[in-house]
Amino acid sequence: MNKYCNICPNNCGVLRNNSGAGICGVSNQIEIAKYYLHPYEEPIISGTNGSGTIFFCGCSLKCVFCQNYELSRAKTGKIISASELANIFKELEQAGAHNINLVTPAHYVYQIIEALEIYKPKIPIVYNTHSYEKIETLELIDKYVDVYLPDLKFYSPLISKRYTGKEDYFNVASNAILFMLNSKKAVLENGLLKSGVVVRHLILPMCQNDSVEIVNWFEKNNKNGAYFSLMSQYTPYGNIQNFKELNRPITKREYEKVLNSLQNLNEDKVFIQDLNSSSTKFIPEWDF
Repeated sequence: MNKYCNICPNNCGVLRNNSGAGICGVSNQIEIAKYYLHPYEEPIISGTNGSGTIFFCGCSLKCVFCQNYELSRAKTGKIISASELANIFKELEQAGAHNINLVTPAHYVYQIIEALEIYKPKIPIVYNTHSYEKIETLELIDKYVDVYLPDLKFYSPLISKRYTGKEDYFNVASNAILFMLNSKKAVLENGLLKSGVVVRHLILPMCQNDSVEIVNWFEKNNKNGAYFSLMSQYTPYGNIQNFKELNRPITKREYEKVLNSLQNLNEDKVFIQDLNSSSTKFIPEWDF
């Protein structure tokens, strides 16, 4: 592990010791806000028992509208060791989880690898990310990962700059997702994804044209039978006081424009949320 952290594209170079935090908002100590059998992922991830989901604190992207705002800003959480994380893997596996789902894990890659060296579950490892990732970091974790679950949030640099302060989001994220698409071939067994990629996209208010661009990019670059998941669940949340356009769910017109752009994708490889999916009930309650 490098003494000064440059594990994500922010390259903040901060000494993430026990008292120092990077742009991600956390130190080098693993901090989590919740772990449980999560029923609300795509059906090939959650299955019947649920996905063994671990929510890591901190975030290197920090969208203003983050549905997990308290978690991404490290306002809640519990510090655990690598051995304790390994025990959580084992606990979730024994509880019947179909996989171990690591949510926003990039800034803890070294610690997660340490935990997986202590105990590697016999169920798939899912890497659930906002995709603002370095290829070098993905190369570190790739041999431990079975399924990539990346968001592709923005196409336009103007939109990504407005909502994250990072106009290079698409350039960075699309390259990261290309790495994932080339790394994992889709393998489905008994309705569950054992290996592969599910690219997710959340439609935002007034951003339907941006969403169509993302669908088009996926269609052109899909490798190894990847899945696409279109989400309509946007719920006003987070720090959006200065973003009036974000203070409502998406409209039927916005939703249908993006939906129509999916027509060239393999319908067996597409997941679509209903328009009424916008609700705070899908936002977890943090345990720690």
